Amino acid sequence: MATGHALLAVGGAFLAAGVLARLGARIGLPTIPLFMLAGFLFGPNTPGLSLVDDPGEMSVLAGLGLVFLLFYLGLEFSLDDLVSGGKKLVGAGIGYLVLNIGGGLAFGFALGWGTREALVIAGAIGISSSAIVTKLLLETRRMNNPESRLIMGIIVIEDIFLALYLALLQPVLSGADDFAAALADFGKAFAFLLVLAALARWGGRLVSKLFGSADDELLTVCFVGVAVLGAALAEEVGVSDAIGAFMVGMMLGGSKVAPRIHKLVLPLRDAFGALFFFIFGLSIDPRAVGTVVVPVLLAVALTLVLNLAAGAFAAKLHSFDRQQGVNIGLTVLTRGEFSLVLATMATAAGLDTRVAPFVAGYVLLLAIIGPLAVIRSEWITRRLLPASVRRQR
Repeated sequence: MATGHALLAVGGAFLAAGVLARLGARIGLPTIPLFMLAGFLFGPNTPGLSLVDDPGEMSVLAGLGLVFLLFYLGLEFSLDDLVSGGKKLVGAGIGYLVLNIGGGLAFGFALGWGTREALVIAGAIGISSSAIVTKLLLETRRMNNPESRLIMGIIVIEDIFLALYLALLQPVLSGADDFAAALADFGKAFAFLLVLAALARWGGRLVSKLFGSADDELLTVCFVGVAVLGAALAEEVGVSDAIGAFMVGMMLGGSKVAPRIHKLVLPLRDAFGALFFFIFGLSIDPRAVGTVVVPVLLAVALTLVLNLAAGAFAAKLHSFDRQQGVNIGLTVLTRGEFSLVLATMATAAGLDTRVAPFVAGYVLLLAIIGPLAVIRSEWITRRLLPASVRRQR
């Protein structure tokens, strides 16, 4: 892409996303689906003006959006929060995975598209979007709610699970029989996670010494470099780049410069986060999605039921009320970047051609339903619970 055209595409993306989200905010709509809608309207798969012909040309900008969203979440979440959750947090995370991965796998087999296809669908249905969950907690100003710490813990456990899932799935999709190599890849990824966790736990003092005297300009340059590098290294060793950025955020969050970083990263988070969702919208092809409408609708209904059940289970473990259980289930309802990665892997492996449009339609519909459901969670709770039950609370 020529430099002039690239600048036009990026500038147009920011402006289109901002204007459409501003119009939607006036009638109470959340920004996430509006950013995606802007990308869809100005993408190559719809008539009219197209800002970019190949969404892959903007993949680096989308990656930066994911990095800054998860880096900010890491700043807000200390390792002590994860450790202090103990068995209850692990139980909630495992319960969520069992329900959603198990339900997704059963649904995948029920479609009859093939065993490898079912494994891809299980992952696409079973893992929520770290980026959208983070954005929702920030946008609805629920970051300090008691259940939000549990929600963040669940998505951390999900991202850790990804290292194992991807390591084991890759040889299955490629037809390889060498599971020893897959386990070796997982061991490498797990060792990297341990290093990141150790840095998050004890690296704050070192960061304070290195960056404490830097002015705001140099501090911004340094933390951006550390966040992007951490995400890239995580990706290289088979761990999600999202969890790499998250762990770096936790490390810097334990330093004395954390309040300054928190303030400086906000405009980067908001600007590149908007681009992340806009670029996702660019890749949506309504013609392909139209061939799998029924499976998509069934999968969305199944996910809603499974997530509400997982939220109720997590709330019961932590002695939260029913409203908090609904909040948990709805906040982690959306699917996103990981599901799309799986769809790309399925296409590269030559699997059933219906898998990719199925995942795209499923992710898009949940990306619209999820944010709308979260901001109306109290109304949904009233509809789900009889009046007599609500009076007993």
